[in-house]
Amino acid sequence: MLRFQNTLSGKVEEFVPLTKGQVRMYTCGPTVYDFAHIGNFRTFVFCDILRRHLRLSGYQLLHVMNLTDVDDKTINNSRAAGLPLAEYTQRYSEAFLEDCQRLQIERPEKIVRATDHIQDMAHTIRLLEEKGFTYRRDNSIYYSIEKFPGYGKLSKIDLSGIRSGARVDQDEYAKADARDFVLWKAPKPDEPFWETEVGPGRPGWHIECSVMATKYLGDTLDIHVGGTDLAFPHHENEIAQAEALTGKTFSRYWLHCEHLVVEGQKMSKSLGNFYTLRDLLGKGYSAAAIRYLLAAVPYRKQLNFTMDGLRQAAASIERLENFRFRMTTMPFPEGENVEIAAKAAAFPEAFQNALDDDLNTAQAMGVLFELVRDANTSIDAGQFRKGNITAILKCLDRWNEIFQVLPASEAGNETDKKTVEGTLSDTDVEQKLQDRRNARKARDFALADRIRDELIAAGILVEDTAEGARWRRKS
Repeated sequence: MLRFQNTLSGKVEEFVPLTKGQVRMYTCGPTVYDFAHIGNFRTFVFCDILRRHLRLSGYQLLHVMNLTDVDDKTINNSRAAGLPLAEYTQRYSEAFLEDCQRLQIERPEKIVRATDHIQDMAHTIRLLEEKGFTYRRDNSIYYSIEKFPGYGKLSKIDLSGIRSGARVDQDEYAKADARDFVLWKAPKPDEPFWETEVGPGRPGWHIECSVMATKYLGDTLDIHVGGTDLAFPHHENEIAQAEALTGKTFSRYWLHCEHLVVEGQKMSKSLGNFYTLRDLLGKGYSAAAIRYLLAAVPYRKQLNFTMDGLRQAAASIERLENFRFRMTTMPFPEGENVEIAAKAAAFPEAFQNALDDDLNTAQAMGVLFELVRDANTSIDAGQFRKGNITAILKCLDRWNEIFQVLPASEAGNETDKKTVEGTLSDTDVEQKLQDRRNARKARDFALADRIRDELIAAGILVEDTAEGARWRRKS
């Protein structure tokens, strides 16, 4: 039974979609004003594991994620760079999608941009005006939160101290600052604006997600996902806008991913602990190790992201690669070890139960490593049998379908493996590693990954460290 901690109710609830077998899910994507940092990617890796688990549990997915390409940050940064807004945001939109690919994050069924939906937003604001939820000041349009009695139900914010008519123009504001928020901003010098049915201007940030979510997913979503920092004011405002318009529940389940800290401190450029994915790749850490570490702690718990943790993640991946290598190359005796067979047969249910329990990734990882430990112990004792191989590899592949930190399974590719394995001299290996370093330097990460996979297939284990890549032959 799949269960989630629903921020809206504050309880763990069984997940039951509105339509049986189908899930309509929305993710608040990045604001494309710069490269996404590892705190952002913790949320997006969590979303990826969630969608993989839903899909592999038999649900059909319609998953929508937005790219915020017009707001205060994108406008200010594009102006500082001396570039048109569209050109500036396109650069970082492409960078974000490239980074997602590096981290094996699946693309949602639909990725939507705010600037493609300006007229939809203006029309929604017009309808909210007609229903009496808004007012105009200085040619901008504001949402009056006192007109929406349910305001605060997601974030549980105390509204007793609000002042009627107090309003805020910026897109982001203090977490306790419950004030009327801007829906439509009047044109300003040197800022882009659009001509619409509510007049010239541009949308506020909060209306963007409400409009795009309901346009593609309908009035009521099954799941809305985002970082915990978005619960107020962004998600609270999304609810107020959408539900005022439709009179229906906007999203039935709200899942919020907790922050990460770096070396025990809040990530900050001033502290020198602010990292984008590209920063870490440039230091020699692998995308697989980064993904592993981001996924290792359940999403509702704070993650302490450390360089030592990255090295441990790389070591854990190497342990699994060594284990798979043993499975596919050692000459085990014929027959079957009944005890190992039973443990492999129990794995799928234990793994499913761990993920069904509010996506408990730590437990799901533990289930696999317990099986690996038992199998390795059996091998070392000479008790493992050839008949156990297939079931064990299926468990490993099932785990990797969710966590996506191992190269594609070599099962069924024995011919290719035999032609490559054992043919590389030390000089060959060093040359391939140099080719890989050159590819990474040129930002050709796909080529770098292919070279690494070729080395693994040839029986070479590569460990990326802060000092550079180290390698050894599997034994």
